[in-house]
Amino acid sequence: MLDFLKNISAKKPNRGRDPEKPAVSVRERVGALRHLPAFLKLVWHTSPALTVGNVLLRLLRAALPLATLYVGKLILDDVVQLTRLPAADRALGPVGVLVALEFGLVLLADASGRAVALLDSLLGDLFANASSIRLMEHAAELDLDQFEDSAFYDKLERARRQTLSRSVLMSQVLAQGQDAVTLVLLAAGLVAFQPWLLGLLLLAVVPAFLGESHFNERSYSLSHSWTPERRELDYLRQTGASDETAKEVKIFGLSDFLVDRFRTLSDKFYSQNKALALRRAGWGTVFAAVGAAGYYGAYVYILARAVAGQISIGQLAFLAGSFARLRGLLEGILSRFSSVADGALYLQDFFDFFALRPKITRQAVGVETARPFPRPIQQGFQFENVGFQYKNGTKWAIRNLSFALRAGEKLALVGENGAGKTTLVKLLARLYDPAEGRILLDGHDLREYDPAELRQEIGVIFQDFVRFQLPAGQNLAVGRIDQRHNQPRIETAAHQSLADSVIAKLPGGYDQMIGRRFSGGVDLSGGEWQKIALGRAYMRDAQLLILDEPTAALDARAEFEVFERFKELTQGKTAVLISHRFSTVRMADRILVIENGQFVEIGSHEELLAKGGRYAELFALQAAGYR
Repeated sequence: MLDFLKNISAKKPNRGRDPEKPAVSVRERVGALRHLPAFLKLVWHTSPALTVGNVLLRLLRAALPLATLYVGKLILDDVVQLTRLPAADRALGPVGVLVALEFGLVLLADASGRAVALLDSLLGDLFANASSIRLMEHAAELDLDQFEDSAFYDKLERARRQTLSRSVLMSQVLAQGQDAVTLVLLAAGLVAFQPWLLGLLLLAVVPAFLGESHFNERSYSLSHSWTPERRELDYLRQTGASDETAKEVKIFGLSDFLVDRFRTLSDKFYSQNKALALRRAGWGTVFAAVGAAGYYGAYVYILARAVAGQISIGQLAFLAGSFARLRGLLEGILSRFSSVADGALYLQDFFDFFALRPKITRQAVGVETARPFPRPIQQGFQFENVGFQYKNGTKWAIRNLSFALRAGEKLALVGENGAGKTTLVKLLARLYDPAEGRILLDGHDLREYDPAELRQEIGVIFQDFVRFQLPAGQNLAVGRIDQRHNQPRIETAAHQSLADSVIAKLPGGYDQMIGRRFSGGVDLSGGEWQKIALGRAYMRDAQLLILDEPTAALDARAEFEVFERFKELTQGKTAVLISHRFSTVRMADRILVIENGQFVEIGSHEELLAKGGRYAELFALQAAGYR
């Protein structure tokens, strides 16, 4: 065992995947406790009343063990005294009062324990809910490029897990304080009797504490290092059994591949966790034997003093009970301290996520206050040598791009897949900021405007729009969620996008749940979903409307009807349209052709055909397919 303890102290911190090496040092684990005040502050703000009630009840429970042991001592001493009296003088009156008092203490301990458990549960649920809300609110503030980083997803995943498990840490911290008070009260009596028994107690429990610390450290290392693999396991589990992927899984015969990959990862994690659990159980047995030996050594000593007549039977019971409870308390406190320290490490993951800050803010270029958004837009948008590269990207998505989007103009973007069209509109909506150059709105840098206010004036439907598992009316209201109770506006948007014809077929109309994730949901075809998504853009009633492949899933007739409405509804508004169909883009005032993220040419359909450049070439290629 000494060799084992030496190995613990000799281990060096290691951030690798090897579960045999701790992820963090003892200093880092203890240092993580600095997060506890901030954590307890969050608990307090969740419900001050429940927090105060919990603490007061725990203080009461902290004093009950000492009171119960002392009353038991008095009962035994009185009984011994009564046995020495003549039978006629042995009245149980005083003893009966003490027994009644002990009975009351037992009932109080049970009632207060149940009350503490109830308050822990209520406070834990409230804290988990408040933390989940805070996580969603903070995630909504972060930049889009942060969501495209795998390291960010690891932090998000760990933070998400902590919102549900930190209520356990809360109970542990409060229980630690309660047990510490009880330990001080019981130790006072033991010190008065024989101070060296406390030293024996420490020798009995410290090895177990070190062992638990060691294995908790290894457990944290394993859990932390497997975060990416756990995300992959969740993805494989979802992909292998989901209505969204079922068709392609069956068509391509992917089930065996997904199952094999899941089995490989899960078996690897199981084997590492099993090895750690077996070692933990083995050493735990050894340390438990050491603790038991220390306890019984002290017990034998106390018995010897009682047999020698140096202490009473009541004192024997009180001291033996105190030592036993102290041993349990000390083991619990030390073991829980290790758990609290490890919980604080996970808590560090929680606060690390909330320490992330967005770069796209209303004061990104140093202005003191955000510039008010122009209503209406007077001049339009100007791209000046704009360049953008995705995080961890190997090439520029857009480079040296300069052009004007005039107020009230309909501009079509044309280019092959990966040319940078969707990136351009994301920059326009300020989901990203340019790495080079700048974008102006009415002559002012786009970064001078409040991003939230800017996006309120932009209606965007991306080609990979979200199919929200919500009622049909709310699916449309997503475009302007603060108007979700404005039924006339929702119905108008549905009419404008032709989604009203889809909703008319639904059994529940606008209240019908769409999507099959929830009970009673009705799924839609790709074209029907696209009409719902288009309705969101019209629901927005924004100054700038951006449609990224808005008719990709529509048939020719529906596409024609959609764009007839589009021309009518965007009169006097600025619009950007991305489409591979030249029958669609020719309705635009001007067409911007980009290739490999760079400007190629711009002009009307007729001008570009007459020019005989890249647009004319692409048009001819597509037209040839219809001959």
